[in-house]
Formats: sequence, structure tokens, C-alpha cells
Amino acid sequence: MDNNIKYDPYKFQTGGCGRGLCQTGCGRQDRQLNTYDYLADIPTDGQTCDLVEVQFKNTRKGYYRNTNHLPLQKGDTVAVEASPGHDIGVVTLTGRLVPLQMKKAAIKNEQDIKRVYRKAKPVDMEKYEEAKQREHDTMIRSRQIAKGLGLQMKIGDVEYQGDGGKAIFYYIADGRVDFRQLIKVLAETFRVRIEMKQIGARQEAGRIGGIGPCGRELCCATWMKNFVSVSTGAARCQDISLNPQKLAGQCAKLKCCMNYEVDTYVEAAKRLPSREITLQTKDAEYFFFKADILAGQVTYSTDKHVAANLVTLSTQRVFDIINMNRRGEKPDRLEAGGAAEESRPADLVEQESLTRFDKRKKNKNKRKANAAGNATRKEASAPTGNEEKNGKKAGKERRGRDAGRERRGREKANGNAPQPGKTERKEGNGNNGGERPNQA
Repeated sequence: MDNNIKYDPYKFQTGGCGRGLCQTGCGRQDRQLNTYDYLADIPTDGQTCDLVEVQFKNTRKGYYRNTNHLPLQKGDTVAVEASPGHDIGVVTLTGRLVPLQMKKAAIKNEQDIKRVYRKAKPVDMEKYEEAKQREHDTMIRSRQIAKGLGLQMKIGDVEYQGDGGKAIFYYIADGRVDFRQLIKVLAETFRVRIEMKQIGARQEAGRIGGIGPCGRELCCATWMKNFVSVSTGAARCQDISLNPQKLAGQCAKLKCCMNYEVDTYVEAAKRLPSREITLQTKDAEYFFFKADILAGQVTYSTDKHVAANLVTLSTQRVFDIINMNRRGEKPDRLEAGGAAEESRPADLVEQESLTRFDKRKKNKNKRKANAAGNATRKEASAPTGNEEKNGKKAGKERRGRDAGRERRGREKANGNAPQPGKTERKEGNGNNGGERPNQA
């Protein structure tokens, strides 16, 4: 590598994947709630922002002012101001996106923003590593203390400050907990300042991380920071079965992704007919059974409680029948033109079925079997050598007899009948062909 090459942070680069992503905009992907800086490769107009975003353990973030004008980039480990002492974190965002993130986090008072001291030195990292090694043992010991005090709470994690002078205890509790006595015992045991921070089940799931049923990493562990309440009404709007095992996520709460498409379903449901309206025909009365909201199709049944004689119609056809019933008219049948309107949706997965090659192979083997059977029958019907020789001899004799009959017929017609006392030469017989006539 040439050391004389100067790194240009505003030069458009890719990380070798060829996807058009700016290398300077990407940070360490092992950090939760990472933000992609899409303005990293855009040249500035001379006005730089001295605010930086620093992330600590788990999803705790803070915003600090770079008063010393240090050349900070994403991924740099820095020592920042804390109360008391200093803390060690990683820079996750710089530039003009930081004020937007502060606005999103509802940070209005900029006077409370602390400073960035320096880039982390080896001495700072040694203290930080020593503090991290104490976190697990502290968590186990604090759980035993909380259990001994009879507190209905679970301490999920412990985070030491970078200089080791403060510890944050993350706990989960269903109700309100009086942990004043617990703080005193913890302070005497570990000789540090204690801070208790309550988190919910969703924050706990985001802290632990995992893979969702969609096959991707949990939203709460990647990008989601504000958790919106989810109700069963979202499942009803989307016609999702109210099965607690399927609706609940790894946090044992309703899945956050149920709120993603609710607005689309609510808007599409406005174009469907009312479920209370029944359709009248000359033969029967049809009741609402189910609806495909996004496809715009409604299924009706002749029984109000049981699926009987189901008919699927489009919303346009349903509204036409409703208008006919209001005018006092009843159609002969629900389907337009006497044909059912139910259409089977195209299944893209079925088109790319894994057994599609097996079916072709089966047809190919069937053609080979048919060809082999035809060859066997043809071989069975073919004559042998002796049969072919005898057949040729019989055909020659038959052609000789036919030629003799034809010649005799011509001689008789011309008056050249054979003389009495003479014997006619036999035709078609090779053995008698050389015999002389007998004399009278």
C-alpha cells in the first residue's frame, strides 16, 4: 500500500460490493440503530457541523459538540464528557445529518450538549476494557441482591462508564418498584455511582437481538428507535387470524410490523361494500362470508353462519347487484353472464417449483418407454429367414399361375386353342417345364 496517497473523505468510493454505496457513509455494521450517511460523498459549501453522534453499549446514543475540531469519522473511538468523569463511545454519524437526528430524538436544548474530549488513547482503552470485564459478574451479583430484597424486577444488563466510576443497571418490571434500598446496597457492594434505568420488553428484545419470522434481523435491533403501541385492531383490519402465537414477537408482545400496512388496508377497505348488506337473487339470498381486501373480491354464501354455495364476485359486480335490488330487480344468478368470476391468483412460487424439472424428466422417460415398446412390437412382427424365403417362393409360383391363365385367355380369344392329342405345357412349375408332349 502506498503511504503517499492522501485519503479524500469526500471522494465517492464503494466498499468493493459494486452497489453504489459510499464507503465513508457506512459505519460499523455490528452496531445497532446504525444510520447510513447519504451525504458523506457530497462536497460541503465550507460550513461544517461540529456536532457528532456517539453510540455506547446497546442502543444508548448521545450527541456531543466537537469543540476541539478533531478530524472525526464514523467508527472512531472517542472519549466524551460525562457526569462525573468521562465515557468511551464510538462515533456513528457526523456532518449535516446530526442536527436532523437530534430533532428526531426531540433534543431541543443545545446548552446541555456535552463535549468531545479527544480520541481514545491506549490508557483510556485499558480502563474501558477493565470496566467491561466487570459487567457480567456485577449483573449476576445484582440479581442475587434484588432477589434477596424481594423485589419484583429483572436486571437484564449492566453498563459501566468508560472510566469505571459509574454503572447503569437496566431492569424490567411489570409494575412500579421501590429500589431505594437496592441502590444503597449496590453502591456499598460495588463502590460506584448507581443509575437505574427501566426498559420495556421490546427494548430488551432489541438489546439482545435476533432473527424475525421474515428471515431478517429484528427491526427493534436495527433501525427502530421509537416504539408505537400495537393493538389487535391492526390484525382485524388485515384479516389476520387472532392467534397469539403467530401475532406475538420474541418480546412476547404484538409484532411491530403489524402497523406497517394498516393504512393501506384501511384505505382499500373503504372501496368494499358493507358486510351487513345481503344480495337477493330469484332463487336464494346470499350473505357476506369473507373479502380479499387488496384484490377487491368478496365471497358470499347462501348460509349466514356456514360456508355453503360460495360465490366470489368483484366489487363492481357486487355494487351492480345492490343497485338492482334497490330498484326491486333480482338477477337470475350472481355471476355476470352465467360464468363464475372467481379467479385463481398467480402463484409465483409455484411457477418456479422445484419439481418442474422432475416432471419434464418423467415425460421424457415416458417417450423413451413408448419408443421401446413400438420397437419391440415391430421386432416381434418381423419375419424370420426361413419364413421370408418360403414367402418369396410362394409369391413366385402365384405370379407364374396368374401369367399362364392370362396367356391361355388370349390364345382362346384369338382362336389358337391347343390341338387335340397334344398336352399343354404346364406353367408356373419349374419341374414340368422341360417335359415333351405325349403322342396319341
